[in-house]
Amino acid sequence: MPGTYDVDADPVVLERTEGPYGEVVLRRRGGRFEIIANGCFLMDTSDGRSERLLVDAALDALEEGRTGQARGGLSVLIGGLGVGFSLERAAAEPRWARIDVVERETAVVAWHRGGPLAPYSGHALDDPRVRVLETDLVAYVAGAGERYDALCLDIDNGPDWTVTENNDSLYTPSGLTACRERLNPGGVLAVWSARPSAAFEAALRGAGFSRARTIEVPVARGVPDVVHVAVTA
Repeated sequence: MPGTYDVDADPVVLERTEGPYGEVVLRRRGGRFEIIANGCFLMDTSDGRSERLLVDAALDALEEGRTGQARGGLSVLIGGLGVGFSLERAAAEPRWARIDVVERETAVVAWHRGGPLAPYSGHALDDPRVRVLETDLVAYVAGAGERYDALCLDIDNGPDWTVTENNDSLYTPSGLTACRERLNPGGVLAVWSARPSAAFEAALRGAGFSRARTIEVPVARGVPDVVHVAVTA
């Protein structure tokens, strides 16, 4: 990845767009890129460990308890393209035969199609296994449609810190039920969060998921990033 990271550098706005969900801004600060939505910091390119773990943890949970050769032909839905770390990780794994990415912001998709974020997603939008769905994740999950072996969701700063008000419904009992119904038997739901949420882990169990657990990723400052993982019965 290009550049070095200077936390004290002033941000430079590269693009500012207005869409149906509000304002989205791409900034450069030193050697890293940042995405800001409606004034709320979403993510940057300084450290993709937890975003990659989102995909790795889902795959590990799918393979947990299996013996012999690892299963292939798996399908994953990545909710939120962001800076592309999760997509890059999925595209690097041959066991994912189908990779759908739901991203509602057209500008974010453009930043990965030959734009400044393309290196961070590993130019995975050119992978024939990858399909980008430019739509709202909450609406997509709630509707009838294809099922997946894993849902890897990262559209907010966590279940307790959503970017837009409508996203709250994704983490309610009805939203989690919709997620479960989008999964094949034994499928995995993985949700990224900027902080742990014991209440969300309990909500996963209440929505019919099993083996719910929270995996922490220490960060330089503050509470750890986490990935919540649970499996359908």
